[in-house]
Amino acid sequence: MLQTAVAMVNRTGLTVSLDHISFEDLIHDADVARSAVYRRWPYKDLFFSDLVRELAKDATPTLVNDEMAMMKRLIAERHDWIETPEKRHGLVLELFRQLSLLDFEAVYESPQWRTYIALHATFMSLVDGDLRQQVQLALSQTEHNRIVRIASSWKQISALFGYRLRPELGASFETLATLLNAKLHGLALMALSMPEIATHRFQARPFEAIAEAEWSVTAMGTAILATAFLEPDPTVEWNDERIASVRRALELWTPPKA
Repeated sequence: MLQTAVAMVNRTGLTVSLDHISFEDLIHDADVARSAVYRRWPYKDLFFSDLVRELAKDATPTLVNDEMAMMKRLIAERHDWIETPEKRHGLVLELFRQLSLLDFEAVYESPQWRTYIALHATFMSLVDGDLRQQVQLALSQTEHNRIVRIASSWKQISALFGYRLRPELGASFETLATLLNAKLHGLALMALSMPEIATHRFQARPFEAIAEAEWSVTAMGTAILATAFLEPDPTVEWNDERIASVRRALELWTPPKA
């Protein structure tokens, strides 16, 4: 029986199940007339098809407010760290270290993200071809929007701190954002079955950081990608005027939205 069931799953893939959601309970909780619901969706399967489309539209958590609060706190605590190349580099590494852990924990603990993973893993097994294509397009748009937002934020932060993409790579900030997004999702997915990935911490001073600090796996991955893609921009002149303008910009900075 087990061998036959495994063979069936391997042929068709696991499917998204919404069996735990009662259509009648939804009608009650939404406080709408049953007659109106059944006029709109004569069969509950039609409603669940629309629900899958809706879930796929924006299935990843966003962290703009928490990210901003952490960034402003870090910058306020280390306001003098933009005055020398070594300290600027240390501040950027500290941003990587703390922000990447914030992102990881929010994703890892989010039921919304687990729904997103379930949709990604199983949409190809949806019986309705049109529905499958619509879910794929919605998931693709969600991914694109997230990558655009990540790329825009990294481009802006890099410019503020006087960094640029390494020209020999021929890469874009979207390339970097795609890899960062894949790293985040991959580690969060692994941590579902290997929770030690989420909790493991170690003391390190990587990439010429100012001091030794407690690092997580996801923060180290972010720092590795960032240092591989970015380098100080030799065309940027750090004088008193630029330092003052960067301080003002960091105080007012808001991340771009896709």
